[in-house]
Amino acid sequence: MESRSPDLETLRTMLRTFVVEREWGQFHTPKNLATALSVEAAELLEPFQWLATGDGDELTDGARAAVRLEMADVLAYLLLLADRMNVDLCAALAEKIAINAGKYPADEARGSSKKYTAYEGK
Repeated sequence: MESRSPDLETLRTMLRTFVVEREWGQFHTPKNLATALSVEAAELLEPFQWLATGDGDELTDGARAAVRLEMADVLAYLLLLADRMNVDLCAALAEKIAINAGKYPADEARGSSKKYTAYEGK
Protein backbone atom coordinates (compact mmCIF):
# COMPACT_ATOMS: atom_id res chain seq x y z
CA MET A 1 0.00 0.00 0.00
CA GLU A 2 1.32 3.43 -1.00
CA SER A 3 1.87 5.96 1.78
CA ARG A 4 0.78 9.51 0.97
CA SER A 5 2.55 12.61 2.19
CA PRO A 6 0.40 14.99 4.24
CA ASP A 7 -0.90 18.10 2.49
CA LEU A 8 -0.19 21.64 3.72
CA GLU A 9 -3.39 21.83 5.75
CA THR A 10 -2.60 18.58 7.55
CA LEU A 11 0.94 19.77 8.25
CA ARG A 12 -0.43 23.07 9.57
CA THR A 13 -2.72 21.15 11.95
CA MET A 14 0.16 18.93 13.06
CA LEU A 15 2.29 22.01 13.79
CA ARG A 16 -0.55 23.70 15.70
CA THR A 17 -0.88 20.63 17.91
CA PHE A 18 2.88 20.42 18.42
CA VAL A 19 3.03 24.09 19.46
CA VAL A 20 -0.03 23.91 21.75
CA GLU A 21 1.28 20.83 23.55
CA ARG A 22 4.47 22.73 24.39
CA GLU A 23 2.78 26.11 25.09
CA TRP A 24 5.08 27.78 22.57
CA GLY A 25 2.43 29.96 20.93
CA GLN A 26 3.34 32.81 23.27
CA PHE A 27 6.74 33.01 21.54
CA HIS A 28 5.42 32.78 17.99
CA THR A 29 5.04 36.42 17.06
CA PRO A 30 5.31 37.13 13.34
CA LYS A 31 8.72 38.76 13.96
CA ASN A 32 10.05 35.75 15.87
CA LEU A 33 8.76 33.31 13.28
CA ALA A 34 10.20 35.35 10.39
CA THR A 35 13.53 35.52 12.23
CA ALA A 36 13.53 31.76 12.83
CA LEU A 37 12.65 31.19 9.17
CA SER A 38 15.59 33.34 8.10
CA VAL A 39 17.97 31.46 10.42
CA GLU A 40 16.80 28.09 9.10
CA ALA A 41 17.12 29.29 5.50
CA ALA A 42 20.71 30.34 6.25
CA GLU A 43 21.40 26.90 7.77
CA LEU A 44 20.12 25.38 4.54
CA LEU A 45 23.00 27.09 2.72
CA GLU A 46 25.76 25.60 4.86
CA PRO A 47 26.12 22.22 3.10
CA PHE A 48 26.46 24.05 -0.24
CA GLN A 49 28.94 26.66 1.00
CA TRP A 50 32.21 25.36 -0.44
CA LEU A 51 31.03 23.16 -3.28
CA ALA A 52 32.92 23.64 -6.54
CA THR A 53 29.83 24.20 -8.69
CA GLY A 54 27.04 24.30 -6.13
CA ASP A 55 25.29 21.40 -7.80
CA GLY A 56 23.37 19.03 -5.53
CA ASP A 57 25.25 16.08 -7.02
CA GLU A 58 28.33 17.23 -5.09
CA LEU A 59 26.63 16.60 -1.75
CA THR A 60 27.52 13.54 0.31
CA ASP A 61 24.70 11.33 1.56
CA GLY A 62 25.08 12.93 5.00
CA ALA A 63 24.91 16.44 3.55
CA ARG A 64 21.82 15.47 1.52
CA ALA A 65 20.14 14.25 4.71
CA ALA A 66 21.06 17.52 6.45
CA VAL A 67 19.65 19.57 3.56
CA ARG A 68 16.41 17.56 3.67
CA LEU A 69 15.94 18.28 7.38
CA GLU A 70 16.83 21.97 7.01
CA MET A 71 14.24 22.20 4.23
CA ALA A 72 11.72 20.72 6.66
CA ASP A 73 12.65 23.37 9.25
CA VAL A 74 12.18 26.14 6.66
CA LEU A 75 8.77 24.75 5.70
CA ALA A 76 7.73 24.39 9.32
CA TYR A 77 8.51 28.02 10.17
CA LEU A 78 6.90 29.22 6.93
CA LEU A 79 3.72 27.29 7.76
CA LEU A 80 3.73 28.62 11.33
CA LEU A 81 4.16 32.19 10.07
CA ALA A 82 1.41 31.74 7.49
CA ASP A 83 -0.86 30.33 10.19
CA ARG A 84 -0.16 33.26 12.51
CA MET A 85 -0.68 35.78 9.68
CA ASN A 86 -3.77 34.01 8.25
CA VAL A 87 -2.12 33.57 4.84
CA ASP A 88 -3.23 30.87 2.46
CA LEU A 89 0.17 29.91 1.07
CA CYS A 90 -1.22 28.08 -1.95
CA ALA A 91 -3.32 31.10 -2.95
CA ALA A 92 -0.39 33.47 -2.28
CA LEU A 93 1.94 31.38 -4.45
CA ALA A 94 -0.59 31.19 -7.28
CA GLU A 95 -0.93 35.00 -7.12
CA LYS A 96 2.86 35.45 -7.12
CA ILE A 97 3.30 33.13 -10.12
CA ALA A 98 0.76 35.23 -12.03
CA ILE A 99 2.58 38.45 -11.08
CA ASN A 100 5.93 36.98 -12.13
CA ALA A 101 4.48 35.76 -15.42
CA GLY A 102 3.71 39.41 -16.19
CA LYS A 103 7.17 40.56 -15.14
CA TYR A 104 8.98 37.76 -16.94
CA PRO A 105 7.23 36.98 -20.25
CA ALA A 106 8.47 33.59 -21.45
CA ASP A 107 9.51 34.91 -24.86
CA GLU A 108 11.76 37.55 -23.24
CA ALA A 109 12.96 35.72 -20.12
CA ARG A 110 13.64 32.26 -21.53
CA GLY A 111 17.20 31.23 -20.64
CA SER A 112 18.01 34.58 -19.03
CA SER A 113 18.77 35.41 -15.40
CA LYS A 114 18.26 39.15 -15.92
CA LYS A 115 15.94 41.02 -13.58
CA TYR A 116 12.60 42.01 -15.11
CA THR A 117 13.60 45.70 -15.18
CA ALA A 118 16.24 44.81 -17.81
CA TYR A 119 13.59 43.80 -20.37
CA GLU A 120 12.37 46.21 -23.00
CA GLY A 121 9.45 48.35 -21.94
CA LYS A 122 9.96 47.74 -18.20
